[in-house]
Amino acid sequence: MTIRFDDPVRQEVWETIRALNDAWTRGNPDDLSLYFHPRMVAITATDQERLTGGAACIAGWKGFCDAATIHHWEEREPTIEIFGDAAVVTYYYDMSFTMGGRTIALAGRDMFTLVREGGRWLAVADQFSPFPS
Repeated sequence: MTIRFDDPVRQEVWETIRALNDAWTRGNPDDLSLYFHPRMVAITATDQERLTGGAACIAGWKGFCDAATIHHWEEREPTIEIFGDAAVVTYYYDMSFTMGGRTIALAGRDMFTLVREGGRWLAVADQFSPFPS
């Protein structure tokens, strides 16, 4: 599904999120270095402690990719708020993957904060979780 925004800045931010998600869901998590700020932080659904630094965040996403085979990923209903050179992006996601011999279907929500540096949008914070049961 292609999602288009009328505002070119929002569209640019969304294209960054889409490229970022394509990198890890299609088997190239090392490419996240193009999208994760070196000082990024993340709160994940599976880590007790926050991930601090772009390298730690990339390692976290890569660890998931190494342990799972992703079959499906889709973002739904995105919202983007722009604050000068910062953006907050929220969306819902649906995914399925195989891990440990089990196929798992998962739906949840994601919230990224990005900053524009050097003419590019970079993720500085992410928090995601499955929907509450």
